[in-house]
This record gives sequence, C-alpha cells and structure tokens, in this order.
Amino acid sequence: MKPLKIGKHTIEHPIIQGGMGLGISWDRLAGTVSKHGGLGVISAVGTGYYENKKYAKKLVEGRPLLEKEFYNRDALFKIVENARKICGNAPLGCNVLYAINDYGRVVRDACEAGADVIITGAGLPMDMPEYTKDFPDVALVPIVSTGRAFKLIAKRWEKRYGRIPDAVIVEGPLSGGHQGFKYEDCYKEENQLEYLVPDVREEVDKWDPNIPVIAAGGIWTHEDIIKFIKLGANGVQLGTRFALTHECDASDEFKQILLNAKKEDIVLMKSPVGYPARGIKTKLIEKVEKKEGPAIKCISNCVFPCNRGEEAKKVGYCIADRLADAYEGDEELGLYFSGAYAYKADRLLSVEELMKELTGE
Repeated sequence: MKPLKIGKHTIEHPIIQGGMGLGISWDRLAGTVSKHGGLGVISAVGTGYYENKKYAKKLVEGRPLLEKEFYNRDALFKIVENARKICGNAPLGCNVLYAINDYGRVVRDACEAGADVIITGAGLPMDMPEYTKDFPDVALVPIVSTGRAFKLIAKRWEKRYGRIPDAVIVEGPLSGGHQGFKYEDCYKEENQLEYLVPDVREEVDKWDPNIPVIAAGGIWTHEDIIKFIKLGANGVQLGTRFALTHECDASDEFKQILLNAKKEDIVLMKSPVGYPARGIKTKLIEKVEKKEGPAIKCISNCVFPCNRGEEAKKVGYCIADRLADAYEGDEELGLYFSGAYAYKADRLLSVEELMKELTGE
C-alpha cells in the first residue's frame, strides 16, 4: 500500500483513524496512531470533559445562557499537546463536527493548536476555508456521501476561496455514529460504500485526479482495504476498530460494551443532530423507546440542529449528556455509537498490533 499524501502532509500508511467523540479519540489514541504511521485524529467534541471535566467551566464569559462549557479551547490545546508528546511531528488530524455551534471558532482553535489536517462531517462545510485562511499548511478534508456532495463543496470553495479540498472521505452507511443518508436510504444497495467510492472518484477526477479519495464505513480487514483501493480509493478511515484498542481514550467499560455487542444489538437510531446514527441498543435506548428516558436539560447547547434541546425532547435523549455517560462507562444512561461490524471483535488489540494487521504485515 502506498503512502497517503494529503495537502503538504504524507501519511506513511493510507489509514486514517476516525475522529470519535465524546472522548473516544483524544490524545492517547490519536497520538499513538500517528506514531505508528497512520493519521491519528482528535475529536473536538466535548473537550470540556477532558481530564475528569476540569475544563467544563460554569458560566462561560459572554454566554450567560450556558451553565456548562461542553467545548473548551484550553482542553483542545492540551489534548493536541499531549498527543504531540506521543507522535512528535508526525501528521495529526482533528475532526470538527459541522453541526456543532461555533464551528468556525473550533476550526480556528484546532489550527492554532497545531492540527495538520481538519476533517469535517455531519453537514456540508461550505465555509470551511474561511476559518483556515491564516493556516495555509493545514489540509482540509470534508466527509461526503456522494459525488454530487463533493461537487457542491468544490464548486463553492473554488469560487469563493480559490481552492478545493485536499482530500475527501466518502462514508457509507455501515459506519458508527451519524450517517449522511435518511434512515430508509441507509439500506439501499446504491448507497453502500462499494457504489459510493467509484461515484466520488469519478467526480473528484474532474477536479483533480491527484486528490485522495478515502473510503470509510464498515472497513474491518486488510482485505477490505485492498478491495476499496481497487475500487478507486487511495486510503481508508476506520473508527470502531480503533475504539477497540487499549489506547482508546474511553473507559474500560465503554470498550467492554462494544466487545459484548452482538450483531442484532447494532442498530440505526434517531439523533437530535438530525441524522440517523448507528450504535448499540443499550438500556438507554430501551428506556427511550418506552418514553422513560432521563430528563433533558440543555446545559451546553452543543449542536445547532437540536434547537436548544427541542429536538432532544422529540428524540428522547440529550446527545451531549449521553455521550459523556458512554465515555465514562455508564451502562444505564450511556449512548454507545458503533460501526456495523463491532460484533466481529473478540478482544482488544494495541494500536501497533492493529496497524500491522491492517497493513498486511
């Protein structure tokens, strides 16, 4: 497998570790992946919870409506700093969810903190270059589900900013977390990754055939990677496999819940973000289905589609609170996102072991 060149950065192995929030991929996981030749990706989601919530400040200055700071700039800087202690100058990425409030501020923070690559999904980041214009060496990578979505982004970026994406991740509906399709469309044959990669590759080639296309969603083995490279991808992104490593930043309880999941436990569910999300049907989901879920109090205003908790009330849970519970290993109230194939795992690996397996060593 050839190295992956994204903008001015070269990744030794064409493998990206998906950014997983809250707290699943922070300094330890991302730093170790980059150390071993992949692209480690820090999630900017929920950094206020870093180091036992010490950054979740009360009454944020200038934001009187907020009681707790879900995202914290100082924490993001600390996470990047600690990841650098592990990986040195190896390329390091940051995933910034487009659906969060203050998207632009977080992107700028990630650049200032020292991220080499910014990855954004959960919406089309039409204005992404606006926030990175002072950081020309930072590579920009949107996540899309179709060639048409890439075309829309590239057309807007070229017209308004005089640039196009440095790479693109095409994500199929077997990935963990939020999907780029409506619920019913996730099951359609034409929306599976095998069909999406050639579609996106064809569109990307019209703009620049040197732009890497990265396949994501349901990739599990070395053989899967080779399959998608043959279909036109230059690399792959994996999330769940890296969540099932010793270095994953989540609690041991979180990892055990993923390890215990059976095939039938992994389902698509509604989310306050406005997209269907794939995760594990736990006690929380059972409570929500019975309308017995925990109380919803919007104390962090984390994602704008939720409309200050109104969508959370319709869906039955607050995504910020429940992802925080999962990060800490709460089996009763945690929301556990997972890719479709988590049930295939029978043990935890080290990142080093996993990278060797994925690269065919």
